[in-house]
Amino acid sequence: MADRAPEIGPDVLYYEPGSRWWTIAFGPIFCLIALVIELFTGPVVHWFGLAMFAVVLTGLVYVQVIAARRHASVLLTATTLRQGTEEVPITEIAEVFPESDDAAYEDEMEPWETARALGELSGVPRRRHGIGLRLTTGGLVRAWAKDDRALREALSQVVTVGVEPDGSADD
Repeated sequence: MADRAPEIGPDVLYYEPGSRWWTIAFGPIFCLIALVIELFTGPVVHWFGLAMFAVVLTGLVYVQVIAARRHASVLLTATTLRQGTEEVPITEIAEVFPESDDAAYEDEMEPWETARALGELSGVPRRRHGIGLRLTTGGLVRAWAKDDRALREALSQVVTVGVEPDGSADD
């Protein structure tokens, strides 16, 4: 499968999977809890209904996990930044902007805060924070991650130090 987590090796500098596989277990666990409550409290136990509901919840959450792992994952290596399904070579990133002050008004926003978000999504995914990037073409884009500080730090190191494709630093 294309959405499997990469083996974390020396070439992976930052990785967020987008979603965790264990979240699929929530539906069946809640149905099992409901079954236990019904066994101890009521004369009627909804075996078929709870089993069917557990299967439906598992299927729905499975689809959500697959989508999140494909469209909301982040992978940074020495040569590439992947945001969802979009890849940007590190050589095309000219600058990583510092964290913005949480401006309360739109007129106080940094120019990169309204730039296009990387990935094929219409904006920065929920529960993720934007990171401003200037590309070598002069354009501004927003990278994003749950742990934006860690990704910003890793990006800053790769962009400013300059890491060669073989993993060694430019000197």
